[in-house]
Amino acid sequence: MEKFVILIIPAILAVLFLRLLAVPMRLLFRLGIHAFFGFVCLWLLNAIAGFTGILFPINLITVLVAGTLGVPGIGMLAVLAIMGMA
Repeated sequence: MEKFVILIIPAILAVLFLRLLAVPMRLLFRLGIHAFFGFVCLWLLNAIAGFTGILFPINLITVLVAGTLGVPGIGMLAVLAIMGMA
């Protein structure tokens, strides 16, 4: 019985530790997915910049804004680009 208890305590601690790491890893994964799609959207918008006249800088901040906020974020970036702040 003592060997069972000695083996079960580290197993329980390992499961708890992995569950604690699962939430931040899930959030990082979702942020990465959003950043990827934000990059794709900004890249496509820059591809048609000849028609619109607005060129979006592609960096970490703009990619995350476009990815997490979606269309309103791209609109905000467009307003900043028109005003000359981005």
